[in-house]
Amino acid sequence: MGDEGVGVRVAQYLFSQKLPEGVTCLDGGTGGFHLLEHLQEADTVFLIDAINDGQHPGTITVLTPRYSKDYPATLTAHDIGLKDLIDSLYLLGKVPNIRLFAVSIKLQSEPVMELSAEMDKAVPRIADQILKETLQRI
Repeated sequence: MGDEGVGVRVAQYLFSQKLPEGVTCLDGGTGGFHLLEHLQEADTVFLIDAINDGQHPGTITVLTPRYSKDYPATLTAHDIGLKDLIDSLYLLGKVPNIRLFAVSIKLQSEPVMELSAEMDKAVPRIADQILKETLQRI
């Protein structure tokens, strides 16, 4: 998993924080249709995922994608299910406001389970940015 697991680590960090009333944190893992009901019930959804875009690791790019084609082409392969899920929301007619926090990573040459030290330090900063935007929207 390595740095590609940054979204999971940010979710774990957020679980340990006092979240505003009405805000739910969910570890969506690799996406999939089991998330469809949760997404349909939400007004706004913040997605966090790794992107291999050549920027400095830990750089956050905030996007507001409307359809799966609007997601960066360099998102890691496990997001294919998530893209299908977003398209399904449009077909069903209930689409939340989606904010994608794409976190730049450097792909590691050897498989590791832990985040790099650089990415580990970025987790609280990413979570704080998400919480700040959450508070602006409620």
